[in-house]
Amino acid sequence: MAQVQAPGQAQEGGWVSYREAYRAMVTFAKYGKAKNFLQNHYQVAPKEPGQSLDGLRLTLSGRTTQLNLPLDPTGRTTFPLLKAAYDENAMLVLNRKISQFTFQPRLSIIPRVDGVYESADLRAACDQALQYLRYTDAAYNGRFCAGVRFAFMPKSDAAVRIREPLREVTLPATEGAAFDGDANTGFRIMVYRFAEWPERVQVISQNAPVAIAPVIE
Repeated sequence: MAQVQAPGQAQEGGWVSYREAYRAMVTFAKYGKAKNFLQNHYQVAPKEPGQSLDGLRLTLSGRTTQLNLPLDPTGRTTFPLLKAAYDENAMLVLNRKISQFTFQPRLSIIPRVDGVYESADLRAACDQALQYLRYTDAAYNGRFCAGVRFAFMPKSDAAVRIREPLREVTLPATEGAAFDGDANTGFRIMVYRFAEWPERVQVISQNAPVAIAPVIE
């Protein structure tokens, strides 16, 4: 998935505008078409490869609001839609130089607790993501769903298997980014491409993925 345009420009003093981020994030909340397979997070991502997220902290700070926003290994956090913070134009404060990071919404597929995915559901999830991205960015109108990408922590022994009626096949693993456009490329990646498999299979993840992203080309 291509990187989404940052919702707000970084301000002096190490913060970005909560109000501008809110405007970008509330679009998904108000979106009225199918999105039951999707989730939308706010992501802080390094601009350059090799930048560690260890110790990175994002804080929502306003006159009446003080809230730590924990970041996952991809830099995503659950974004709170708070009217009070919006009204007072609170700040999203980072404990690093914000010029080294980007700030944007990040769409992904909701992982299943049991790790078992029907191929029809993954196709539907990718299509929902594509329809939403077309809603927010006309550049996606000429693109199509190619598959989904499972991302795991580096050095993980995680595996994703394709179960057909007469066999199971483990997808090849590579090193790469959880999301298209991210500079953080150290994750263990396995891609399920729709065109390479029968229409009805099961996709089984034996470990919980860090993220599942639609592959849109």
